[in-house]
Amino acid sequence: MSNKTPQESSQGRGGAEQRRAGASGAPADRPEKIRNVALVGRSGAGKTMLAEALLAATGTITRMGSILAGTTVSDSDPSEIHQQRSVTLSVLPLIVGEVKVNLLDTPGFVDFIGDLRAGLRAADAALFVVSAVDGVDAATTELWAECERLGMPRAVVISRMDHARARYEAVLAECQEAFGASVLPLYVPIHAGGTLTGLLGVLSHTVVDAGGTARRAATEAERAGAEQARAALIEGIIAESEDETLLDRYLGGEELAPQTLIDDLEIAVARGALYPVLATSAETGVGLAELLELMTDAFPSPVEHALPSVSDRHGGAVGPLACDPSARLVGEVVRTTMDSFLGRVCLVRVFSGTLREDTSVHIGGHGLTDRGHLDHDSDERVTHLQSPLGATLRPVPFCVAGDICALTRLTSVETGDTVSDPDSPLLIEAWPMPEPLLPVAVQGAAHGDEDALAKNLGKVAAVDPTLRVERNAETRQLVLWCMGEAHAEVVLDRLRYQGVKLQAVDVITPLRETFVAPAAVRARYVKQSGGHGQYAICEIEVEPLERGAGFEFVDRVIGGVIPRHYIESVEKGVRTQMQRGVAKGFAVVDIRVTLVGGKTHSVDSSDAAFQAAGALALREAAAASRIQLLEPVSQVTIDLPDAYVGPVMTDLSTRRGHTTGTTSVGAGRTEIRAEIPDAELLRYVIELRALTAGSGRFRRRYLRHESVPGKVSHSTVTD
Repeated sequence: MSNKTPQESSQGRGGAEQRRAGASGAPADRPEKIRNVALVGRSGAGKTMLAEALLAATGTITRMGSILAGTTVSDSDPSEIHQQRSVTLSVLPLIVGEVKVNLLDTPGFVDFIGDLRAGLRAADAALFVVSAVDGVDAATTELWAECERLGMPRAVVISRMDHARARYEAVLAECQEAFGASVLPLYVPIHAGGTLTGLLGVLSHTVVDAGGTARRAATEAERAGAEQARAALIEGIIAESEDETLLDRYLGGEELAPQTLIDDLEIAVARGALYPVLATSAETGVGLAELLELMTDAFPSPVEHALPSVSDRHGGAVGPLACDPSARLVGEVVRTTMDSFLGRVCLVRVFSGTLREDTSVHIGGHGLTDRGHLDHDSDERVTHLQSPLGATLRPVPFCVAGDICALTRLTSVETGDTVSDPDSPLLIEAWPMPEPLLPVAVQGAAHGDEDALAKNLGKVAAVDPTLRVERNAETRQLVLWCMGEAHAEVVLDRLRYQGVKLQAVDVITPLRETFVAPAAVRARYVKQSGGHGQYAICEIEVEPLERGAGFEFVDRVIGGVIPRHYIESVEKGVRTQMQRGVAKGFAVVDIRVTLVGGKTHSVDSSDAAFQAAGALALREAAAASRIQLLEPVSQVTIDLPDAYVGPVMTDLSTRRGHTTGTTSVGAGRTEIRAEIPDAELLRYVIELRALTAGSGRFRRRYLRHESVPGKVSHSTVTD
């Protein structure tokens, strides 16, 4: 992209002394000199090693780490080292000339989309990484859609160009087909003898060697080979230019000045209207200098990027934020980790104002009660302000609007919380959280481990808003709702790292019981063992009601054979037994119980005796009738590519699903609506991904309880 001489370009990227200053964690003092850039791409695309190469190229680290050895800067979580892929968001600041670039390495696996969205909230632009070996798949397309929904400015990086199976032209064509015609190469690779030797700037006609140090003018053959890419890029720039004369001048045969085109290109990229493509290799260094130049020159600063909406603590509207260091303080916690020495370590993107050490801030978190995160507000003092480099923290005195910092030793902060001025506390509109759909039931390995599990689960949930903790009142299970198997593994590992001994058990579907036919019984609860005994006789009639009717208790006692206060005792005993169940231990629903008679004793009758008699009567009625199990059924909406509709519909039929409709939603996707028993959905998030190559997603809501078919075993719906 550059039209500078090699010497000017080298000076612009900063010397070794400047790079060492960046590595020391010196804070930026103006938002105009900051770039927040998210690295986005599917797992295995090469984001982490690209980040390592950029850190090494700028002198932030002395040498690159290794994913296999677990020595990369961004992957420091034990789960990341174990799984050999990013599972959390990490911040990697580096200095390029006078500009501080905060790289945000985001996970590429779908289970960790919550951290991806957190990274996109903190970023002002994105480098979208696509492997030159693997190309574009369904997961890549889904990640692009995440950026598209936010209108995020992007550049496409085709990585791993040093690989023997790299296929630049084919992958570029895949990107253009999947992402649109605005994806245009800014540099094209130059090969000699099958080896990548450098990049040709299609606007400047300058060739940069593989090390990024030597530049030369392109040969006639090289210029001719890039002419088609040059014409497409110029036409794309002109289409987005505000200069209405450019098109006429270009069509008239005028040779447009490279700097004019570059200026308009940078504006189009910053607006998110054009997506330049660069080829890179983390191993050889090809394209790294050009990538750094693109981020600093073309990506928007925090001042140019839209800021999230804010409100007061009561939901009242507040004027728009301004990325101004002198304005009132507003920041957001985009990631929280637990450290055994530092407590909670929070990554904060400051949107407005300046966060300073040894000052008081307001911590506010609202809107995640459905995930088990209670609304909370508190004032805390910032005693330790740090600049993060992966897991390394370096003290800084302040953090201005547009920058990212880390806070430690705060007691109540959680991911998604707003950090603001205690004199005028505000709340930032939360970014959309994905719905966890994989239930995992856990319990302590022994009875004594339950307290440790409960204590540490709160800590794990505080740092992970995609995790939903449910204590199911019907099944009495502790259920962790996760995004998928990989997410569940990370959650369980984090609990074990805290010293919790636990085990995963089968999830029990919360069934219910009901009567199929009426029954009438006379229950005797009579006990005598010296002194006051227990005496209660009650006669009841039980009859089934329509689904969803609930419970009715009718008093038809004649002649006062049972006093009023004992009638209430009978009802209480019946209700208690309904909660305990009468067949398989599940709650009884949709019945009418009519008390028609009974008998008391002047001395031995009591409230407890008639409660016991009421419970006994319901059990005996169940024995005289037939009990039907009811299972929960959910309304499921599945969004998937058209190509997978057939296999998914076939699979639904094996899950006892009833399809209620299909709708084309555009962009080659279809929406399927179906009613499916919950027992068939326990692992559906995993199985749907397998059926659709990771491109299918679904949402669900409880609909009703229905009778379990006789051909379906009890174990099928409870395991």
